Amino acid sequence: MISAQSLTKIYGAKAAVDGLTFTVEPGRVTGFLGPNGAGKSTTMRMILGLDRPTSGSATVNGRRYQDFPAPLREVGALLEARALHPGRSARDHLRWLAASNGIPRARVDEVLGLVGLEAVADKRAGTFSLGMGQRLGIGVALLGDPPVVVLDEPVNGLDPEGIRWVRTLARELAAQGRTVFVSSHLMSEMALTADHLVVVGRGRILADCSMSDFIAEHAASYVRVASPQRGEVADLLRRQGLDVAVHDGELQVQGTDAAAIGELVGRSGLLLHELTLVRSSLEDAFMTLTADSVEYAAAATPAGIAR
Repeated sequence: MISAQSLTKIYGAKAAVDGLTFTVEPGRVTGFLGPNGAGKSTTMRMILGLDRPTSGSATVNGRRYQDFPAPLREVGALLEARALHPGRSARDHLRWLAASNGIPRARVDEVLGLVGLEAVADKRAGTFSLGMGQRLGIGVALLGDPPVVVLDEPVNGLDPEGIRWVRTLARELAAQGRTVFVSSHLMSEMALTADHLVVVGRGRILADCSMSDFIAEHAASYVRVASPQRGEVADLLRRQGLDVAVHDGELQVQGTDAAAIGELVGRSGLLLHELTLVRSSLEDAFMTLTADSVEYAAAATPAGIAR
């Protein structure tokens, strides 16, 4: 389990992380979301002992990361996949890490197979593509077979097969009872991976809840209605006090569910061609919640691009 208690990091006059309190429980994938500049990377660095909190604390299974005698056996982390000696092979990179943490040498070959780098294990890591470097970074995180795994943007540079592999890996690790903490800007992928979300903005907690609760609370939904008698159906629904909008020839209805709309229209003898519940995505919910927390917002139409 990862625990942050009133975790704060101040740089000059700016609070990069401002009193965060949350826990990352074992047995589920917890997604860590926030706009650029929200404090995600700083938080992860404090959890891993790379930055010292101004105040508050961050512990892993009740201990500070720096207090573990063999930290790779306790916490596996990917923060910056390219933080390695470019002249060292993938195999040698893993070997010296294994030696420094008392990890059996045989584990190196296991991990190279797990991340799909057996064929390039003896090539210099500096020649790796972004995706190959990312796989090696994930291999480092898994090297000590740790009960806690922290991954910052793990799918950067990966192809669709690699992205699916990371998703499956994260969920399998959680199913084994491990603590899995994943940061990503890919909302569509996070929606398929995470069970729980911690969302931050401007260094503060905006949400700490299950994926389903987050979407239910922050995402809009409506019932899409298609009918050859669109006007009559719209009038009928509005007389019931429902919010009805017309978009691209269809009705978008809020205020009740699809079943109630179908029964109401059916009793009135009107025709329906489509009746579908449409839910907003995780991305829509995230954008709604963090709209006031975005520090670096581009113009709707960038300068120099014709409208």
